[in-house]
Amino acid sequence: MAEFLFWTCLLLPAYAWLGYPLVLRVLGTFISRPVRSGNSALSVSIIIAAHNEAAHIQSKIRSLLGQGYPASALEILVASDGSSDDTVALAEAVGDARVRVLDLPRMGKTRALNVAVAEARYEVLVFTDADNVWTAETLNHLLAPLADPTVGCCGGTLVVHRSGSSLSIGDRWYRRYEAWLRELENRVGCMVSADGALLALRRELWQPIPDEVNDDFFLSTCAPVQGQRIVHVPGAVVLDHGLAEADKQLHRRIRVTVGGLQSLLVRRQLLNPLRYGAYALALISHKVLRRFAPLLLVPLLLANLALWDAGPLYRFSLLLQLTGYAVGLAGLFDRSDRLPRAFRLAGFFLVTLVGMAVGLVQFIRGRRYSLWNPQQSR
Repeated sequence: MAEFLFWTCLLLPAYAWLGYPLVLRVLGTFISRPVRSGNSALSVSIIIAAHNEAAHIQSKIRSLLGQGYPASALEILVASDGSSDDTVALAEAVGDARVRVLDLPRMGKTRALNVAVAEARYEVLVFTDADNVWTAETLNHLLAPLADPTVGCCGGTLVVHRSGSSLSIGDRWYRRYEAWLRELENRVGCMVSADGALLALRRELWQPIPDEVNDDFFLSTCAPVQGQRIVHVPGAVVLDHGLAEADKQLHRRIRVTVGGLQSLLVRRQLLNPLRYGAYALALISHKVLRRFAPLLLVPLLLANLALWDAGPLYRFSLLLQLTGYAVGLAGLFDRSDRLPRAFRLAGFFLVTLVGMAVGLVQFIRGRRYSLWNPQQSR
């Protein structure tokens, strides 16, 4: 029994984190679903949900206006979700007819986005955050795959360009891993979802976002649920900063996990392989198994303890686990960054795993998050 528990609890997380990308890599040598890119010539509504973003909103709006997109085909909607600072005044002060500011009461990000989309006029909805930075050709790159009629949603690439201190280096590597995984999914035509930092969706595919879900997952899955693809666009780059503090990392991971599981519940029809084929299998591997994997690490450790006398393989596995946890804890307590980067990476992944496990427990117990405060995740 202990051996069965050990191998089950080991192989499922190993598949979720390592085996699944390996399967995609192998399939990608035999299967390729290219996307026809080109000049889409579509009109675009860029939507920013903002809560107390006075420090970023003007620079973000100006960067969007400077994308070189035809003025007659571009509008920017800033949906202020009950901001108590100068977000609204500063956004209005930009003084460009293409910018519209919605001064909304506090209602939560998903409802603010729903209101903004109801006000949007154009063919493509582009969603982005107030505090990330676009490169010069981000918008043109993002929209290019929409020249392919089978593509309904496009996702950009978030790059953490300022890291190195504390746990932010782990944040950077995690983002790289996600981008790599999306590229593998993209090649075989089963990209699961796009990053909420930058995504584009055809207006006709839009569905109102329910409360308490992760908006990026729900928005991007508007495409596959209606028979169209999500694609990853490596050239559509947004720059962000890493999150260094362990408590903020933990809080963000808990919220993302709870919202992600609620999103899967809302979109549960997509988990049916008989209807959605390879996409459903990718969704199960990428989103479901990975979120349940951290809960298996405790029984894995306990089973390994019980198997100490079963052979050198089990003793080595136990020592490896204990060493990994010890390195992670050391990385968390290394406030002055004196230890090698490997300790901070281990610390980041330890916080990530704990946050996912706590989020799963909270979800099962009925906890949900509706309001957001982006400053808590910076």
